[in-house]
Amino acid sequence: MSDNKVATNPATNEAPLLEVNNVRVDFRIVDGTLNAVKGNSFEVRKGETLALVGESGSGKSVTARAIMRMLADNAKVGKETSIVFKGQELMKLTEAQMQEIRGNHITMIFQEPLTSLNPIYRIGDQVAEIILNHRNVSKKKAREEVIRLFKEVQIPEPEARFSQYPHQLSGGQRQRVMIAMALANEPDLLIADEPTTALDVTVQAEILTLMKRLQEKHGMAILLITHDLGVVRQTSDRVCVMRYGEIVESGTTEQIFGDPQHPYTKHLINSEPSGHPDPLNDELSVIMEGKDIRKVYKIKHGSFWNRKTVDLIAVNDVSLKVRTGETLGIVGESGSGKSTLGMSLIKLQPITAGQIEFLGKRIDPLDKRGMRPYRTDIQVVFQDPFSSLNPRMIIRQIIEEGLIVNNIGSSSAERTKLIRKALEEVQMTADVMDRFPHEFSGGQRQRIAIARALALQPKFILLDEPTSALDLSIQAQIIELLRDLRRRHDLSYIFISHDLKVVRALCHNVIVMQNGNVVETGPTEDVLVNPKTEYTQRLVDAAINIRA
Repeated sequence: MSDNKVATNPATNEAPLLEVNNVRVDFRIVDGTLNAVKGNSFEVRKGETLALVGESGSGKSVTARAIMRMLADNAKVGKETSIVFKGQELMKLTEAQMQEIRGNHITMIFQEPLTSLNPIYRIGDQVAEIILNHRNVSKKKAREEVIRLFKEVQIPEPEARFSQYPHQLSGGQRQRVMIAMALANEPDLLIADEPTTALDVTVQAEILTLMKRLQEKHGMAILLITHDLGVVRQTSDRVCVMRYGEIVESGTTEQIFGDPQHPYTKHLINSEPSGHPDPLNDELSVIMEGKDIRKVYKIKHGSFWNRKTVDLIAVNDVSLKVRTGETLGIVGESGSGKSTLGMSLIKLQPITAGQIEFLGKRIDPLDKRGMRPYRTDIQVVFQDPFSSLNPRMIIRQIIEEGLIVNNIGSSSAERTKLIRKALEEVQMTADVMDRFPHEFSGGQRQRIAIARALALQPKFILLDEPTSALDLSIQAQIIELLRDLRRRHDLSYIFISHDLKVVRALCHNVIVMQNGNVVETGPTEDVLVNPKTEYTQRLVDAAINIRA
């Protein structure tokens, strides 16, 4: 296969900062060889942002790791591969020479900072270590430099944060620490691998603005790896679209979004959530109602000898109604109380005060045994299907388990029919029943999770961020599937999310939460088009800035 050479549009006549030529990466696997990257070429120039775009498995991150020479032991780089950085061929360097390049001249930040930061060391010491390893400075000077970096990336109270541990910071603050680490030695090239995917929409906007400002200040180039087209449109100068290990289209951001040529690029752009839910009949009956729901956690802090307990109000006197066939959205940033409210409504955790009614009957006083008759009617689908599906069980067992527990199906043969029907409902064939969860993609696993819920023929499903971990085109498929199931089975949903485009496409009404309180509620279109509170306006503005 010939290498996939990408034409550049240089703004100046100076040589590219990074030249990637004919990158090929294969992985040795049990069944043979996996061709992950198939001969791609591109350039990155000083001060510009080049985005590598594609869905999971397209080879984006493998390409970045090949540049950094940080591939797994079972990886094999093609003999024709050439990676030239500032005129130097990286493929010919020793590991010791590459360590000088990494951290000094090329740095990388990852999607989930919590897995990149050592949980047993203070964050200040972790950033200082990078400075001490690459510069001949004292510990005192390194500490001063870390605090300066923390100020630059806008971490509040930088002196106090120096002594904190990763778990004591929010997701956005941890990502700022990772950016501070990346900038510690003023690199020429920053490789950002899905740097905002795990963050709330408002925090995403802050991190992207910060990266752009720091790029302009330091004149560094950015290689941005993402599947989020909104992020690409907002931040990138040029784009390379990857699929199955190959670059299928490239050009300026304006060209790619304004006049895409390749069918796959068009498919990605058209996969962004769109449309609106079917209108509802105003006379529909109420299926789920919460009245003045309150959830308080007792938090202990202080020393062993001076232990204190304080109340953390996660949900503060929230009331809501869900009608038959309705999808109610609950939106807000992390820590707003939306998931706590959802789990409280379906009795997966006890409430401190308030009432919950399902089909006109109070369920809040019921214990586990009392809730047993309602469990078939009330189901839940979680954000990460991989962690919610037992990896030791085949799909048949995973779905059948709920049927057995709830005495549905008089025989194994009858239960198999119900399992087959549930899988067909989510557009999966019956031959998947004897396979394990790890054999499926993220979108397929989410379909299986939905099938598990559907097998019990519920009337109500709580959907807790069911699309946030999925690629854009897979998101669109799951949204359309949920719409179709709602129509066919007259299902009612509560849909918890921070992605306002998905909420707009799926939800009839929406509740906006902040710090455990409902700050705004109403028809989805009214709330998102004409927000009445500053907080809702901030959420909408961030979503438009990132994803418009």
